[in-house]
Amino acid sequence: MRLAFLGTPDFAVVSLAALLEAGHEIACVYSQPPAPRGRGQDLKPSPVHQFALDHRLAVRTPKSMKPEEEIAAFAALDLDAAVVVAFGQILKSGVLEAPRLGCFNLHGSLLPRWRGAAPIQRAVMAGDEITGVQVMRMSEGLDEGAVIATATTRIGQYDTAGTIHDRLAQLGARLLVETLPAIQAGTAVETPQAEEGVTYARKITPAEARIDWTQPAEEVDRRIRGLSPFPGAWFEAPSSRGPVRVKALMSRVEDEAGAPGAALDDGLLIACGEGAVRLLELQREGKGRQPADVFLRGFPLPAGTALA
Repeated sequence: MRLAFLGTPDFAVVSLAALLEAGHEIACVYSQPPAPRGRGQDLKPSPVHQFALDHRLAVRTPKSMKPEEEIAAFAALDLDAAVVVAFGQILKSGVLEAPRLGCFNLHGSLLPRWRGAAPIQRAVMAGDEITGVQVMRMSEGLDEGAVIATATTRIGQYDTAGTIHDRLAQLGARLLVETLPAIQAGTAVETPQAEEGVTYARKITPAEARIDWTQPAEEVDRRIRGLSPFPGAWFEAPSSRGPVRVKALMSRVEDEAGAPGAALDDGLLIACGEGAVRLLELQREGKGRQPADVFLRGFPLPAGTALA
């Protein structure tokens, strides 16, 4: 099929690579414009943009797909279909109706649960036991289109947003490759989404990333894993030079009790409003990710330490 691919982050790169390997013609890649990245905050292309450059694919990075000239350029590609994976823009009817067969989105949740920007993080933070990816026909509403294909995976005790992200990226790429032939043949079954059970996965705010030790341990654990590796749930730990911000990147729940935020032993067992969490992986400002034992050798937090 002659396709356009619209995507931006690493999650989308896996699908673009799979479509190329399957022999589809990528007429043009669309991605968000270069943005400040890294310590120097230099303008750098998105992961999808960089992949397109590396593979000598035509690429466009409009700030918006709404201007008439962008819609006209898209329509002029003479596409069979367009595939959208975490592009980051809402597409209007002029774009959605341009390809011969339509536009199709790969979304990282089981719709209608977790429509929107952060479905993977929200699923982990909410304690969902199962999540997945779905291919749907795009409409002008936010992730409201009919579902064509689904692949699921369980969210385990030690899964993070990062591990689920990587698993869904692979599942989604395979699902797209398997589903496109049915779309091309006109045999794909499109199932409207249920009207019940709609939830929205709003963007993660900075305020959500700070750990509230007064919450039950299960909620603290889910927040830590749901925000790992990015942006990272964090707390402040005391030091001789003042409070130090520390990210907690992995944890588990344990059946202990104490004052919320208090270290209950020398091994990072921290009391919560109900129960306690054992911090298993952490990251100090300016440092890399470390397992708890390595972290404690350079930054001990003995029993009785109060975290904020």
